This record gives sequence, C-alpha cells and structure tokens, in this order.
Amino acid sequence: MTEQSSPLERSLTLTVSLAGVDADVAKRLKQLSKTARIDGFRPGKVPASMLRNMYGDQVMRDALSDAAQNTFQNAVREQSLRVVGTPMFESVESAPESGQYAFKATFEVFPEVVPGDISNAAIERPLVTVTDADVDRTIDILRKQRTRWVSVARDAAAGDRVLMDFKGFKDDVPFEGGTGEKQHCVLGSGQYLADFENALLGAKAGDTRNFDMTFPADYQAPGLAGQTVRFEVFVHDVQMPVLPELDAEFAQSLGIESGDTALMRAEIQGNLEREAKKRIQGRLKDQVMKALVEATELAVPKALIGFEIQRLRQNAAQDWKARTGQDMNGMQLPDSLFEEQAKRRVSVGLVLSELVQREKLEAAPEQVRALLVEQAESYEQPDEMVRWYYEDPERLREVESVVLEDNVVTWALSRAKVSDKPIAFQDLIGGAA
Repeated sequence: MTEQSSPLERSLTLTVSLAGVDADVAKRLKQLSKTARIDGFRPGKVPASMLRNMYGDQVMRDALSDAAQNTFQNAVREQSLRVVGTPMFESVESAPESGQYAFKATFEVFPEVVPGDISNAAIERPLVTVTDADVDRTIDILRKQRTRWVSVARDAAAGDRVLMDFKGFKDDVPFEGGTGEKQHCVLGSGQYLADFENALLGAKAGDTRNFDMTFPADYQAPGLAGQTVRFEVFVHDVQMPVLPELDAEFAQSLGIESGDTALMRAEIQGNLEREAKKRIQGRLKDQVMKALVEATELAVPKALIGFEIQRLRQNAAQDWKARTGQDMNGMQLPDSLFEEQAKRRVSVGLVLSELVQREKLEAAPEQVRALLVEQAESYEQPDEMVRWYYEDPERLREVESVVLEDNVVTWALSRAKVSDKPIAFQDLIGGAA
C-alpha cells in the first residue's frame, strides 16, 4: 500500500521472503569459500560453519539489503512511480512465524508539472544597434591593452607609470603589508589609494617622497582603518604610455593578416554584434524562465534541491580556488547560502523539461550546427572549433542545451506580451536596464 504524507513524499510497506534471503546467504557464503583466505586452511577448504561465524552477519545484511532494494524497485515499477533520490528504508515489526521481513520505504517522487499560462507575462526585449562610436570605444580599449611604457626624464603626471619601492610606518614602526619593492603604479588608476597616488605626482626618477596619509574609515585591514601612517617612497623610474598607431601593424596584431584597418573595424563590429545578440538572448531567457516559474504551481522535491545545493557549493569552492589559488580547507558553506538559488534552478529545470516534451522543442541537429558555426566565427580557425565540439559528446550536449533553452524562449515570446525597448550597446554590456 502506498501512503502519501506530503505532495511529493510517499511510503511503501513491503515484505521480503526470509527463505529467499537465507538461500541467497548460503549462495554467497559458498562463493566466498572459494576465495576466503584464513590461516590454517587452503582456499576452498574453509569449513562452512567457520565462514558463517566470521562473515554470516555481514553477508546477511548485504543479502537483505539487496532483496529490499529489488523488491522496492519492482514495486515502484509496477505502480509507475518516478522516484527522486535515494529511498530511506526502516524495519517494520512483523511476526517471526510469518517468514517475512517487513520494511517501510520512504521516498520522494517527481512532481506532476503543468506549465502555467504566460499570455499575460510582460517581457521586455532590448533593441540594440552597434554604432561607430561603440567600435571606436572597443578599439581604444584594445590599444590600451597593447600600451608600451617608455621611460621619461620629467615629472610624473596622471596616467604615467611609476616604478617604486615603498615602506609604510605606523607610529614609526613598519606595519604588515606596507612594504613593496619594484612595484608599478599607474597614477590616477585607482590601483593604490588616491592619496598615495597623488603624493607621487611630480616625482622624478631617483626622487624620494615622504608623506603622511590617513586610511579610509572602512579600509579592509581593521588595524589600519582610519589610521594615519607615514610612507617613504623611492622612485626608480617614470614611464609614459605610448599607444599603438591605428595602422596595418595594429590590425595584424588583432589577427587581420592583410593589415586592412577597414576589415579590422568590420570584424570588431561583427564581434560586438554577436556579443549584443548573446546578451539580449540572456536577458530574454532570464525573463522567460522567471515568468514560467511564477506562472506554474510546482512542488519541488527536497532531494533535487539538495543535489543542486551540493553542486553550487562545489562550484563556489572551485571558483574560490581559481580566484585565490587556495582550497577552502574543509570549510563547509551552509546550505542556506544556496537554497533559494538551488530551488529556482530546479524549478526552471522541471518546467523546461516538461515544456520541451509537451511542445516538442527538442534541439534539432541543424540548429546545433548553426549555433556552433555562429559561435566559431570569432575564432581564427572556425572549422577547427566546430570540429572540436563534435569530437566530444559532452561538449556537444552543452550546445544542445543552449539551443533547447533558445527554443523555449522563442516559444514563450510568441505567447507572452513582448515590448521592444531601444538600449545603447554600452548599457547592455554594462548591465544597465
């Protein structure tokens, strides 16, 4: 009999024949006798009674566990129950003369998902045009990334780079973290505190600067927050920035073999347009998924939330290591930190899965290839990139997943209330609404 204690939690009370379990135990002990190594006996010659005394309890537990698992699997199959996670088994008291082992299996099932009506959902679609000014701005960034620094025999000005040694003193005692040798600082960049950088304006190579400085009250080092300290700085060199010219050499450095600057601009514009399309699709996808979840009444299995919390926790640990180079050293981030996000992601996944089946929105092979070709356009060897994805089923599944979600977005936009909103490329990239 199936009991329901919550919308998704079920319980089954089942029985296993003890005679069948005893027969399985005997079979397992016989198999074990062929390999068991016990002092004083050759393999295969250990007395059955000795094997049963040594291993009988463990073998019985294993046989009973397997019998319970098999019985449970058969029962849920017969009742067409879609189990989520691992069931919890507990013994149920039964009469010894019955020859049965009774147990109760408690588990969760997948919810019945009925995607809600999103016809009244308001979706805002950004409209973006990549302008010449956007291309110019990108070229400026690319030029600055290729800055050469040239030593100059003049006073340091804003935008110059200073090579320096420095020592910080608090009450005439060097403080931790206040010493550096052969450090670079671009004046006015915010790399160091503004008062520190401003104190170096006007310095020349070979100069020594001594100055007092007060740390902000909210400074990250508690021992220095709001404190006044003294710095001694020796300037090794002052360097001015020299940007590359907008010529054939610069175009070649960006992968334009011919050095054609017009072609360079066209390639940059194409890359920006692809990025804009990607960002727009991302915004639409977020709105669609939010609308679908809000419109759908859905009970979310705790087991799936738990699995997702674990995955998010692992991702957080990996991200921490990538940014800091350090492991989290066993520090366990609490479930509550990820629970809301995990529930939302599971909800989206459940609704998406049902919607794809109902509306037949699977990723078609030609759609997958078209997306791959589009993504590969920004690489020097697009065909090699496409081939690389097709060489690994796991990589290809990632692209298929993107296409599937795009199909859902297209389906949703044809039903929701969509309004177009012009937006500047910079606002789109910067995340402004």
